[in-house]
Amino acid sequence: YNPAAMVRISGTLLSVGVHGVIPNLTFNNQGSFTGPQGGPFVPLTGGNGGDPGKGLVVPNFYLVTDITPNIKYGFGASAPFGLHTQYNGDWVGRYQALKSEVKSYNLNPSLAYKVNDRVSFGAGFNAQYLNASLTKAIDFGLLSGGAPQSADGSVGVSGHSWAYGYNLGALFQFPTDTRVGIAYRSMVHQTLEGSATFTNVPAALSADPRFANNKMTAGVTLPDSISLSAVQEIGNKWELLSDVTFTRWSHFDQLAIVLANGQTSATTENWRNTFRGSLGASYRYSDSLKLRAGAGFDQSPVRNAFRTAAIPDNHRKILAAGANYKVSKVDSVDFAYQHLFVNDSSINNNQLATGGGQLTGNYNLDVNILSLQYNHEF
Repeated sequence: YNPAAMVRISGTLLSVGVHGVIPNLTFNNQGSFTGPQGGPFVPLTGGNGGDPGKGLVVPNFYLVTDITPNIKYGFGASAPFGLHTQYNGDWVGRYQALKSEVKSYNLNPSLAYKVNDRVSFGAGFNAQYLNASLTKAIDFGLLSGGAPQSADGSVGVSGHSWAYGYNLGALFQFPTDTRVGIAYRSMVHQTLEGSATFTNVPAALSADPRFANNKMTAGVTLPDSISLSAVQEIGNKWELLSDVTFTRWSHFDQLAIVLANGQTSATTENWRNTFRGSLGASYRYSDSLKLRAGAGFDQSPVRNAFRTAAIPDNHRKILAAGANYKVSKVDSVDFAYQHLFVNDSSINNNQLATGGGQLTGNYNLDVNILSLQYNHEF
C-alpha cells in the first residue's frame, strides 16, 4: 500500500495470501410495482431473491528485494476492486438486476529509496485488468404493449480492459518511536469492450435495434485515494496503529453502456467521496507469536437516493483480529478474521421509463472475511 515502507525489509521477502469474502445479504420487498409510465400499475411478482451476496476468493502476492542497501524493488499482485451479486431468476427486482460481477487484477512493480534513517520515498506503476458482466431480465410483455410480466427475456453485457496508473509513498521515522506514512494511488480510467446479448426477444420486437446482439463499450473511472497512517511503538511488545483514507469515488456519476449501433443505456450512480478510519494494536506475545486487533469505520460511496440492486451497499463498521506465527527463522504465517457490520439500507429505484419497474424494499447485509498468508524470507 505504501511503497516507501519497503525500506524496512532486509533482504528478500515473499508473501502469498488468500482471502475468503463471505457476505450474507437479504432483501425484503415493500410494494414494488411495474407498468407503463402513468399506469395502470401492477405489483411485481416473484420472491425476495434468495441470498444474492456471493462469496469471493481474493488473492495477493508481494515480493520485496534489495537492489542496493538503500534501494528496494517490489512487485505486488492484488485484486483491489470487485463485487458479485446474483439473485434468483424470478425475484421481484429481476428487471433491474440478476447477476452483477466485477473482477480486477492489479500488477504493481515499485521502487523505494532510503534517504536516511528518518526519511524514505517510493513510487510504483500499476497495470490493471478489469472484467465485468451484468445481466437483468427484460419485460417484453410490457415493452410490446401487452400485459406486464407476461413474457420475460434477458440481456447480458460483458466486457474487459487493461488500463494504467501509478502510486507514490513516503515514510517518516521520528525519534519518539513513531512512524508516519502517506500514500497516494492514482485514478485508473478503464474502457471496457465486449458484447451485449439478448434472449427470448419476441417476433414483434425482433427488428427493434434496442434488442439486437451487438458489440458494446463502457467507460469506468476507478478512484484515486490518499492514506495517512501512523505506528507508535511502546517498548518492544506493543504497537499502536492508525489509518485514515480518502477515496474520490465522485468520478463514478453514471454507468453508461454504448452499443455499436449507437444505442445507449445509462444508470445514474452519483457516488460520493468517502473516508475510512481505523485504529488497532499489535502485541508481541512471544518471539514466535504476534497478536493483532483493530476496529474501523468505512463510508459507503452509495447514496441512499441512488442505491441499485446491483450494489446495495451502505456504511460499515469493522472489527478484526489476527496473528502472525513464526514457523521457523525464515517462515511465518498470518491469520486474520474481519466482520463487517453493514448498516441496513433501503431502495426505491424508479426505472418505469425503461420497463424496469419501481423496486422498493430494504436490504440487510453483513460480511465475514477470513484471511491466510504465508511469508518467506530469503
